[in-house]
Amino acid sequence: MEGHTSASCRCGKVELEIVGAPILRGICYCASCQEAGRRHQAKLGADVALAEDGGTDYVLYRKDRVRCVRGGELLEERRLDPKSPTRRLYARCCDTAMFLDFTKGHWLTVYRGRLPGTIPPATMRVMTAARPQGVALPDDMVNHPGISGKFMLKLLGAWAAMGFRRPAVEGVP
Repeated sequence: MEGHTSASCRCGKVELEIVGAPILRGICYCASCQEAGRRHQAKLGADVALAEDGGTDYVLYRKDRVRCVRGGELLEERRLDPKSPTRRLYARCCDTAMFLDFTKGHWLTVYRGRLPGTIPPATMRVMTAARPQGVALPDDMVNHPGISGKFMLKLLGAWAAMGFRRPAVEGVP
């Protein structure tokens, strides 16, 4: 297992500690990520979660390797639909997008902007069929119109390594 990584909000009151390497880093263009990004960025003083091309840059980690070490009580959950298993958590102190939690899953999706510059580059774009009309994507990495088989295999491999558990993230409401 690789070393420790820290992910914190802009003002530093909320901090995640992450142990080990990410499952993967990718950029998502699904309608849900685009809508959540637009809603978040419409708030005065919010940070940028959505790139100009409509993509959201994420780094996926196993839930058993992430814990909130400071400011968990400052995390605010937002869902596009109250019944959705996908919740996004934001630091109320400085309105910073922190991570996405698919509650039925075994991984946590951390917004790239919360992590240090040493994180390896993205390796794929997913859900590109839903990108905004007129956006042309470069061919600097694989552009998948949906979720790729490689993406799913990486998630499955991480889940198998976890003994097919779906743990809660320590310190996160």
